[in-house]
Amino acid sequence: MYGTDGKRYLDLISGIGVSNVGHRHPEVLQALHEQLDKHMHLLVYGEFIQSTQVKLAKALTDTLNLDTAALSPFGKIDNVYFTNSGTEAVEGAMKLAKRFTKRSEFISCFNAYHGSTQGALSLSGAESFKRNFRPLLTGIRNIAHGKLEDLQNITSQTAAVIIEIIGGESGVRVPSRDYITSLRARCTEVGALLILDEVQTGFGRTGTFWAFEQYGIYPDVLLSAKGMGGGMPIGAFMASQKVMSVFKNNPILGHITTFGGHPVSAAASLAALQITVNESLAQKAVTKGELFKSLLVHPKIKTVRGKGLMLAAEMESFEALKQTIDKCIENGVVTDWFLFCDNAMRLAPPLTITEEQIREGCAVILDALD
Repeated sequence: MYGTDGKRYLDLISGIGVSNVGHRHPEVLQALHEQLDKHMHLLVYGEFIQSTQVKLAKALTDTLNLDTAALSPFGKIDNVYFTNSGTEAVEGAMKLAKRFTKRSEFISCFNAYHGSTQGALSLSGAESFKRNFRPLLTGIRNIAHGKLEDLQNITSQTAAVIIEIIGGESGVRVPSRDYITSLRARCTEVGALLILDEVQTGFGRTGTFWAFEQYGIYPDVLLSAKGMGGGMPIGAFMASQKVMSVFKNNPILGHITTFGGHPVSAAASLAALQITVNESLAQKAVTKGELFKSLLVHPKIKTVRGKGLMLAAEMESFEALKQTIDKCIENGVVTDWFLFCDNAMRLAPPLTITEEQIREGCAVILDALD
């Protein structure tokens, strides 16, 4: 990235997980221009089938045609509802879960972040973030991410559990496989929907197209946004036909969005998906992440954790981290911390980052620490 003065900045946070395929990827730009030459917004209630939306929905569901689909009581995900953002995807999924299960309780994790609209904010697992906006939704319970004993809090009163496979704003918390498989089993046992928030982890960020693929499970509802758009705003919640069909009647328009799946954003998203697959960006993220871990060795760094290119470099304190981040920005490297973990540096560069750029960025970080 370049400032108005021409100063060059190496981006290590991708606009918080958005620019997975880099900034202004030529294939994304081409898709945008081609769609602009066809049409922009049309009608929203199905009067016209819009080919760009259909192609994107098909491409998304193709990534979900996995053997593990049988682990969801409802089979493979084959319906996509497009939104404008991740928080809107969360809101739609909450309505879907309440309508499908006829229950109203939701369970999320402490220190989780699922968005800032009122329903999504109600799910937030940090009281400091929502205190001044109460009253919010009732019937929300929090459990500890990765703690097996807490799964007993999921009961026959629970409409859905919404969880990030890898905790994002809590500072990149990677759970055990046993925890995730037990979570899936518990939701199935009590009839609660398992909603996986892959807004940050999706589109290749953690080493597979979807992070849940690494845990041998399958969700009932899947959420996406951020890296999904190739730099354009778009989100989605996805489920099986059986689950999604409850929006068809009583009322006939059970969930409505005017701009969700905007054809220009959908064109960019389809290009980003194809780039991610064709350039093997998910697989490359694994080796690039390992390179970060091998280079970021310093007495002031306690640990570097995460999967693929979703990493957190933990330090002693916020003060030490903030000084380091400020120095990095001064020296042309953009990084950040996390909402609910202010002593860890966020490392989530575009998946297209080169080995040379990784070495350059790490050298600046180590110099700043010194």
